[in-house]
Amino acid sequence: MSLLDIRAVRKNYGPVTALDGVDLSVSAGSRSAIVGPSGSGKTTLLRIIAGFEAPDAGQVLLDGQLLADGAQSVPAHQRGIGYVPQDGALFPHLSVADNIGFGLARRAPQRTERIAELLDMVALDSAMLERRPHELSGGQQQRVALARALAQRPRLMLLDEPFSALDTGLRAATRKAVAQLLSGAGITTILVTHDQAEALSFADQVAVMRNGRLAQVGAPRDLYLRPSDPATASFLGEAVVLPARLSGGWADCALGRVAANDRLRSGDVQIMLRPEQLQLEEIPALGAMAASDGCLGMVLDADFCGPVCELTVRLEGDGNQQLLRVSSPGANAPVVGARVRIRIAGQAHVFA
Repeated sequence: MSLLDIRAVRKNYGPVTALDGVDLSVSAGSRSAIVGPSGSGKTTLLRIIAGFEAPDAGQVLLDGQLLADGAQSVPAHQRGIGYVPQDGALFPHLSVADNIGFGLARRAPQRTERIAELLDMVALDSAMLERRPHELSGGQQQRVALARALAQRPRLMLLDEPFSALDTGLRAATRKAVAQLLSGAGITTILVTHDQAEALSFADQVAVMRNGRLAQVGAPRDLYLRPSDPATASFLGEAVVLPARLSGGWADCALGRVAANDRLRSGDVQIMLRPEQLQLEEIPALGAMAASDGCLGMVLDADFCGPVCELTVRLEGDGNQQLLRVSSPGANAPVVGARVRIRIAGQAHVFA
């Protein structure tokens, strides 16, 4: 069941088109992520959903209620939508308790109990209630901002890059905790981020924006393994894109004959492999090798990243100067200058 429906939404800022006919549906209780490069329109779309801006054309509906129809728009405070901005935007002069209870009426029954309940919900200790924001860590501030947004029991929660200012380890832990919290509460959530890995790990549905349009919408695994075009493939992670000749579910390319995920088409196509699909075996010397032994190459560069080593490999044979990016386990990655045999795991994706 769809909770949020966005229909043909357009928005211009003078001669600049920020949104160019966006359609998107978000299921009730789900987590969606809108991801795209700077200037793609993702933050504008979030602000229109929140009610901070009105579209020039198109509609926004929440649980069947029309929130925006062109310039006619329900005010943000009447939408029942929670919003957590990038920096948390806590009031520096208020305590944690007053920040969380800011939207609750001062004389509301059980106000104190509700604030304590929200603090516990975001896994913070009650000893923090009297602290000020500057006495909290970045992750704690984001949790307080989330508790404040939850105070109004929103039907929809909007997260505008809320983890971007956190350290890497804290960022991952906070993101996972927030995802579990919102799912446990049954709150439909939309995350806007420029971090592809964050979008893929957080969401049930990922929407990739480019130039004010949705380039592709789908489950994270589907978008990563079966992107609609090379630009989307490269945005979602390292991608090896090669021209190939397709026939009977096999693609002949610079890497030799590779199994493909399309058995119906034939002819010239473009295929994609993710770097982790390229498996390397270091070989001591050239020797005599049959073609079936796999494609050969030489390691030109290596970036050691701990568990993973990112390698640049140049293919060998027939004047081939193709360069590939390959992800290899860090513990036994081939060194620069090593000659390697390249084998393919799984199938190549054929672009439509």
